[in-house]
Amino acid sequence: MSKPKVIVTVAPTGGVATKKQSPHLPVTPEEIAADVYDCYNAGASVVAVHARRDSDHLATCDAGVYTRINRLIRDKCDIILNNSTGGGVHGDMIHELNNGLWEIKFEERLKGMEGEGVEMCTLDAQTICCSFGDKEILVPTTPKRIRELAEKMKARGIKPEWEVFSLSDLVTDVPKMIDAGLDEEPFFVNIVLGVYAFQGALPYTPKILQTMVDHLPKGAIFNVSAVGAAQLPASMQALLLGGHVRVGLEDNLYYEQGRLATNVELVERMVRLVREMGYEPATPEEARQIMGLPRRKAVKAA
Repeated sequence: MSKPKVIVTVAPTGGVATKKQSPHLPVTPEEIAADVYDCYNAGASVVAVHARRDSDHLATCDAGVYTRINRLIRDKCDIILNNSTGGGVHGDMIHELNNGLWEIKFEERLKGMEGEGVEMCTLDAQTICCSFGDKEILVPTTPKRIRELAEKMKARGIKPEWEVFSLSDLVTDVPKMIDAGLDEEPFFVNIVLGVYAFQGALPYTPKILQTMVDHLPKGAIFNVSAVGAAQLPASMQALLLGGHVRVGLEDNLYYEQGRLATNVELVERMVRLVREMGYEPATPEEARQIMGLPRRKAVKAA
């Protein structure tokens, strides 16, 4: 009898941390591609790609940078490419409003789905305020913007990864888009927990994760992204609940208290634990089958 397959996603860079926080953080296209290849060899089947601009390695969703990263990765392996439409909290992504607040620019976020070779894109079904340094940064993904992202992904044949940070995101906005025909089963939901800098986000506890899983839309499969020290326990619970897992320096810079991690170390540990729990890491091809890739390409957005 074959073992159940688990998708291991690696999120190597993110849109927040810098080299000052960890020298292991890959930020150039070449660094990201090399790191992703090592993680693929260690058992990762999906990569959550964030791009950084060349000048200062701060966040961007520039389609040209995404294309360079995607091409370099694809030249090395067939890992599933999942580009971010969240971007980050600095660089090209933010601008100051006239009321003292900052905002992540929606027009920049849209560029995340224009990179060559992208198979999936994150779709943040939420509106929050992020506290970063001395800035309060609005991330307004209103219902109309959620729909616009979903329509553009459908038109391009891109599978959305529905990122949810609270129960209201999961039970309100995601089902509305599903009911509108903007995604097909299986719906891939990423439950994000422990982002304490996000107003309205939830911490990780076993009861909270269980509640989120209990409210998944019919036909959904799920992945858990837990930040910091919550990454390991949340991943183990995700396995017990029939879900998939994610690791990487985007979510957690440390291997253990006081010791910085590398992406490969985090993937290797997660793969080992997946196997010790009685599962088997999915290959990229198996992960595509689990998630319904490639997505059927629409002639025209709904």
